[in-house]
Amino acid sequence: MSKFGSYIQEAYDELVHKVSWPSWEELQQTTVIVLVALAITTAVIFGMDFASEQILTLLYKILGK
Repeated sequence: MSKFGSYIQEAYDELVHKVSWPSWEELQQTTVIVLVALAITTAVIFGMDFASEQILTLLYKILGK
């Protein structure tokens, strides 16, 4: 059990003293970057889905199904 307690203490010490936490401004900037990337990815996937649906619908109409 002492190994587990030692692990927890060392992990806490590392998080408090060795980790470089971002400032509030850096956190806001990276959040905006992630949201913009998410919006772009969503738009691309939506566009691909819409285009494939239109192409398949046209193909099915041509083939008479």
